[in-house]
Amino acid sequence: MSVRPDLHQHYVQSCQSLGHPENPFIAHVLQEVDKDDKIKGTKGLTVKIAGNNRLVPVQRVTDDDLQVLGSVLHDSAFVTGLDLRCNVLTDAGAKHVATFLQENSNLCYLNLMLNDIGASGAELIATALRRNETLRYLRMTGNKIGNEGGMFFASMLQINSTLEKLDLGDCDVGTQCLIAIATALTQNQSLKAINLNRPLLYSQEEETTVHIALMLKTNPSLVELHLCKHEMKNFGVERLCEALYENSSLRYLDLGCNKISRDGVKFLGELLKWNQTLEILDLGANRIEDAGAIYLSEALAWYNRTLRALSVVNNGLSGKGLVPLSDAMKTNRELSYIYIWGNKLDEATCVAFSDLIQTGRLKPNCTDVNPYEVDGHVHLAELSHGLQKHYYWTPSSGEETNKDANASLAIAAVTEY
Repeated sequence: MSVRPDLHQHYVQSCQSLGHPENPFIAHVLQEVDKDDKIKGTKGLTVKIAGNNRLVPVQRVTDDDLQVLGSVLHDSAFVTGLDLRCNVLTDAGAKHVATFLQENSNLCYLNLMLNDIGASGAELIATALRRNETLRYLRMTGNKIGNEGGMFFASMLQINSTLEKLDLGDCDVGTQCLIAIATALTQNQSLKAINLNRPLLYSQEEETTVHIALMLKTNPSLVELHLCKHEMKNFGVERLCEALYENSSLRYLDLGCNKISRDGVKFLGELLKWNQTLEILDLGANRIEDAGAIYLSEALAWYNRTLRALSVVNNGLSGKGLVPLSDAMKTNRELSYIYIWGNKLDEATCVAFSDLIQTGRLKPNCTDVNPYEVDGHVHLAELSHGLQKHYYWTPSSGEETNKDANASLAIAAVTEY
């Protein structure tokens, strides 16, 4: 078994040869990697240099730091993941990223979330991915690459056949970019998950949703789709549902933070009666109200036996809608995860979900509420569980990918973090 190189020593030497001062945070992380004998000689390590680490003093990674780090990790075959979230990388740093992607044949996971990379940096990275044949998961979340930068990734998807998961959430992409990505995915058969949350849309016509729906009719590989904050209304939901009657691959549909009402959920209820693929449905922060919850409960109680997780947090529900959902779980044994916090948790709701938990039908780690009793009355407290609780932040203790807090990873994980 080959002996792993000393990363920290290599880093010190590289800083000296390039005339660049050492970043104490990078040095600390590399020292910790070197100390870990459990992984010596093995492959599959993710080096985490996240700028939001609250357990040690952090000096955030700059563009010059990244140049040195790239030279250190260039020949480290055991490093297959690099987490650089929440640092201060700019388009100049993206140039070093692009060079690394072109020359490194081991990296499978790259997290650039919440840096300062713009459109020109996006072009460099996307161009590198046209030739890269190893990277499977890229997170660009929160980098304001705009519509121009997003178009470079859309073009890349027409060529790249390795990337499995792409996160462009909160990147300020626009209508043109979304349509181009949807068009590219009618041909791309390697991408399994994409996050298109919070684009900048200036039209109420929902043409982007129409194009995404058309893509779903023909795409045979997409497993996970995030469409939060798309200003989606009932017309858009109807188009998506029409497409999903013909789709047999999508397992995770995220429609959170839209403008879906009970009339839109009626289409989803009808879809669930026939769909045999969807396992996770996130409707958090919409306005489905009790009537919408009843549509869902009818489909889940008597027809659907595929859906495993449902989120209806912050939807204006009361016991009239939540109790039927709890009743549906009594006849539907497949629905195991349900999230309801942020609604009106009246006494009927509290009693219903308390009974589900106490009888063992609903496991405490599969919901976001926990029952307790005061003066003979049952109440529900909030738990830090959900489908994507740790999307934007890193917990200060415990596992980052804790399955209680991120149930979607346990149900429909596409590419490892």
